[in-house]
Amino acid sequence: MKRVALIMAGGSGERFWPQSRKHFPKQLLHLNSEENSMLKETLMRVSSLIPIENVFIITTELLCENIRKCLTELPPENVIPEPEKRNTAPCLSLSSAFLQERFANEIDISVATLTADHNIYPTKKFIETIQTAMEHAEQYDKIVTIGISPTRPDTGYGYIETETPFYKNEIAEIKPVLRFREKPNLEQAKSFLETERFTWNSGMFFWKLSTFGDEIKKYSTELYDAIHIFRNLLKNKTNTYVDRFDNELANIYCKLPAMSIDYVLMEKSNNVVVCKSLFEWDDIGSWDSLFRTKKLDNKGNVLQGKLSVLDCQTSILINGSKDKDIILAGLGLTDIVVVSTDDAILVCHKDKVQSIKNIVEDIRHNYGDNYL
Repeated sequence: MKRVALIMAGGSGERFWPQSRKHFPKQLLHLNSEENSMLKETLMRVSSLIPIENVFIITTELLCENIRKCLTELPPENVIPEPEKRNTAPCLSLSSAFLQERFANEIDISVATLTADHNIYPTKKFIETIQTAMEHAEQYDKIVTIGISPTRPDTGYGYIETETPFYKNEIAEIKPVLRFREKPNLEQAKSFLETERFTWNSGMFFWKLSTFGDEIKKYSTELYDAIHIFRNLLKNKTNTYVDRFDNELANIYCKLPAMSIDYVLMEKSNNVVVCKSLFEWDDIGSWDSLFRTKKLDNKGNVLQGKLSVLDCQTSILINGSKDKDIILAGLGLTDIVVVSTDDAILVCHKDKVQSIKNIVEDIRHNYGDNYL
């Protein structure tokens, strides 16, 4: 059975403004390492299991060109342009049609659906986990997701509940999903940890294309019908470098309900299981994530770029200006985030980083998209 990887990379990363911009969002930033973007890291991880010619990226039309420039090793025709951001259910339906048509001569295709903006290590344990997940999906016609053992009562993640806790030993154990739980409040998150029956929802999925189609048919005839329409419209177009699909496909796509695959399928299907991760994982969702992933100085600060920092603690100071003559100075700061670029500066308390989207919207309302 042919295996392929699909990386979803259409996010806008607004909580990482001002560095994350509409043409160059967070998945193209070097947030985990100095050498590679987050998307490049994802590609490198999965390519040790799946040949790079069988790795695909679905992203918005706006990002196709920059992604191809950043990932020169990836065949350019493997970047799938999404006509419009419509959440993950339409995105994965279009991807399913694309892959069915691309590999029309194969009996079935096994797909690893991955995200582009997570911190994952070590790669060896990641590969062991997804190997187990894909084998299970292939052998038992299941939809498999990855559950991350929680290390704190985090209110920013969705959770997956199982009837019994996973074993403590280092095996990629698989259990039926009892239910998916939305982002909890703090008290609920604490209770989830106490029961030891909850894992974080990683947003990674593994299935055969035939299994995905069968399950979508049960819960969304609209998406199921769209997959077949898309496949017909994509004939002789999946081996070609394109930055956008034709108007007919785009018009159909843009009318699909903008819903998540969790809501449409995962939360309803009785055919979903969860595989416990063997790897370490962090969803790099906002600036405060860097406190967990970056090396801190002796005062607990994250520091980057040309800086002068005195009497600061547990703060983030990042000078992202390309002008080498510009210095960012911080004095007497506690729990503050300061990020500068050539045309914008963000200053906020670290407890407010989840609300940076509100600042972005305010800038859009008052100044248009020039700073976004």
